[in-house]
Amino acid sequence: MRETDGWTLLVILGMTVVTVLTRSFFFISEREWRLPDWAQRGLQYAPIAALAAVIAPDLLLTQGVFGNLLRDARTWGALAGAAFYFWRSRWRFALVCAIAVGMAVYLPLRILLNW
Repeated sequence: MRETDGWTLLVILGMTVVTVLTRSFFFISEREWRLPDWAQRGLQYAPIAALAAVIAPDLLLTQGVFGNLLRDARTWGALAGAAFYFWRSRWRFALVCAIAVGMAVYLPLRILLNW
């Protein structure tokens, strides 16, 4: 096993300093800092965008190549979840319910039809 050299430790220390400074920037300021309205509206879409970024590659690719999307339970579960989310997006727990709806469609297709 190789030992950690000085440059690696210096990079880790530098990244730690940069991370702490950028994350504590809002606490260091003496006056209250408020996000603009457009940024606050944009942050409302962050959870669904992060979920899509995690799920989309798994939905579209099967072992690194595009699979048969119409005969894939993941596709139908994702479509059902997305449809539910857009239908009831004003609900407080719409995202959690959309995940539950997607799984309720995915599991029977996966287990019963072996898709």
